[in-house]
Order: sequence, then structure tokens, then C-alpha cells
Amino acid sequence: MQLVAEHIDIGTRSPTVLLNESDAAELGVHALERVQLRWGERTAIGIVELTDELVSEGTLGVTRRLGHIEGDVEVSVAPQPDSVYYIRKKLDDIELEADELSQIVRDIYDERLADVELGAYVSATYTNGLSMEETMHLTESMADVGETIAWEEPVIADKHSIGGVAGNRVTPILVPIVAAAGLKIPKTSSRAVTSAAGTADTMEVLCDVAFSVAEIRDIVGKTGGCLVWGGAVNLSPVDDRIIRAETPLSIDPKGQLIASVLSKKKSAGSTNVVVDIPYGEGAKVESLAEARELAEDFNRVGDHLGMAVECAITNGGAPVGRGVGPVLEAREVLATLAGGGPNDLRIKAIRLADLLFESTGVDADAAEILDSGQAEETFREILAAQNGDPDVEAADLSPGRHTVAVRADRDGVVTHVNNRLVNEVARRAGAPPRHRPSLA
Repeated sequence: MQLVAEHIDIGTRSPTVLLNESDAAELGVHALERVQLRWGERTAIGIVELTDELVSEGTLGVTRRLGHIEGDVEVSVAPQPDSVYYIRKKLDDIELEADELSQIVRDIYDERLADVELGAYVSATYTNGLSMEETMHLTESMADVGETIAWEEPVIADKHSIGGVAGNRVTPILVPIVAAAGLKIPKTSSRAVTSAAGTADTMEVLCDVAFSVAEIRDIVGKTGGCLVWGGAVNLSPVDDRIIRAETPLSIDPKGQLIASVLSKKKSAGSTNVVVDIPYGEGAKVESLAEARELAEDFNRVGDHLGMAVECAITNGGAPVGRGVGPVLEAREVLATLAGGGPNDLRIKAIRLADLLFESTGVDADAAEILDSGQAEETFREILAAQNGDPDVEAADLSPGRHTVAVRADRDGVVTHVNNRLVNEVARRAGAPPRHRPSLA
């Protein structure tokens, strides 16, 4: 069927096209099914939505996601991708083969899956889990899709936290400590999934975080490190699409979590990685036994990929630092690098940096680098390289204008602060994507 393309200014996650119901009936397609689009020498797959009013008969509504399509377009029914059947297998708790996982990853990358199908995949991995073999195959497949960064240096350091702990803005303190010691540490970070701020959200308060691979190489060459958003580059891009499906449900399945972290690290060219696994009431991992099991799984997958992975099992039973939300967390980073800041944040950053030094064989002392001001100097160099203000001070950053003080109605001692509830309050206030909503 030949239709005339008409641009529809609607943002969608999937490459959506709008068909008039009469044209869809003639073509024999239903909502959320796929059509093959062909115009000139180009082709694309579109996910169908139906309308009687937004487009007329003979017209194909093209949303922003599909880019610029104009003129006559040949539209035909596209077959359902095989990965839909594999997702159904996983929903039935049947272990998937390497080629089946690879096909799912490829179809996610090629945007051949509708949002509901991607949501079904995420739900299946959350409900039924992934075996160690599945996790290894999935991680490899995710790392193989998209760009990779090759470095001349034989040792490339990296760090990741599995998240879930309110505050916990260790990475922007650790990266300049490690870089100041002479190691290369190209840190790519995600935005928040279940918390009120990810490292990328916090750094965006201070500087740009979206850079190309070439720009990342340049920044790291100048400063020794970077603090950038992984979603802006094509490193394991499937991970970012899966995270978008996980975020509304605030879920992070274990096998998918490991694949998410290590596929990004493999793509970034990292050789030595420290993974922070916080555990405790209200954290993603609630028991020490579960934390140890997760650490062992990270080590096994890391070995499979040829990376040295060290896991730090840390206290995740309460927030780290005093502020939650991008602006307050950025203020605490600046304060800690300047010699102040919350003591728990300082101690944790030093511990994890020292673990990286031990892993890489570098003779350096994280506390000494932090206390001497070398880390702050390197951090400000990174800010300048990422188009930020290298002279910014903590006092320059203001949280939201409207405040509510929550006061206890009786005397007592606080024995526990629930991470999930703290994150939920900050998220409901709008953090992220907005930077200023915060909780302290």
C-alpha cells in the first residue's frame, strides 16, 4: 500500500507510525503490530497506532522517533520478530539460549519491539530471573552492540554502584582521586532508575554530561578522567532502552543489573572495575548473604569477560550523606572535595578508591590525595573540560524555593532511615528529572 508521509509532532519511545483505521483494515494490521516502510532506497520498521482523526485515509503519520520521512512511502505488513517468541519462553520460565538472547538484544537495538513487548521482557527477567549462563550471554550480546572505546593504556579503572541508596554520591569524589593518582578512569554513568539522582543527574548540575566517544577520549586525555552520561554515547545502547522500561516500575532484576553494569564497562574498555554493593534494610539488596551471592556473580561474569572485578559490600541500610536530590548531592560533592562534607561520604569514597588502587597495583593513598587538595584540583579540571564552571562553590547551588519542615511530635532517637521511602519522597517532589527538588 502506498501512503503519503505526514510529520506528526509527537514524541514516542518506539518508532511509531499512525494509520487511519480504514487503511489499517485494508492492510490487515492492528495496533502495536509492525509495518515495513520503504521510501526511495531507505527502509524502516514502524510500530502501528490507529486513529480516525489525526491522519486521513491515504496518509501515514510519522512521529519524531522515525526522523524525516516525506513523499510517497510503500507500507507493507512486517512479520513479528522471533524475539517475541523468546520473550514468551522467558515468561514461561524457560531458559534462553545464547542466540535467543542475542536476537532479543538485536531487536531492542533495531527498535523492532513495541514498548509493551520490552516491558514483558523486563517483567520476565524480574519474575523468573536469569541463570548464570543467561547472564553471561546477555552481557556479551549487550557489549557487542554499539560502539566500544579502545585505549592505549593497559589498565583502565572504573567503578559502579548498584544504586538504591539515597545520597551515596561517591563517584564524583572517587573519580578525581583515582585520576590524580595517574590512572585513567573514563566513568560513564546512568541516570537514576530507582533513586532520586544518578551520578549523571548530579553532575548535570555542574557541567555537561552528554559527549561523543571522541570527546570522552579527549577529556580523559586532558584530565585523566570524566563523569559523563552513558546514554549519550552508543556504548551498550540496549542497556539504556531497558532502563527506560524498568524505570516506571522501579525494578532492577539481578541478572539484568549485572549485564547492565558490565556490558557498559566492557564497551568502555575498562580492565579493572570496583562494584559497590550496598546492603541493608530498604536497599536493593537487603541481606549480607544476598550481597555476597551478587558479588560472586559479578566476579564470575567479569572473569568471563576478561575484566578484574572487585566488589565492595557496604552498609546500605541508610542514606549516605545528608542531602538527597541532584542539587544537594552536588553541594556535598564539592564540600567533600574541599575538605568538609559528610564523614560517611568521605570514608566510603576513600575506601572504594583504595580498593581500585589495590586492584590495579598502584601505590597511592586515597585519603592523602583527597586531603592534599589534588582530588579537588583534578575535579575542577574535569568540570572545565566538560564545559562547567571550574570555580563553582557549594554555596552557589540552590535547591527548590518551597520547603516543608517535617518535625517529630515527640523526643527520641532515630534508629533507622528507610532508603526507599526517602527516595520516593524526593522522586515525588520531581527529582529527577528536575534538579532542584531535594530532601535533607
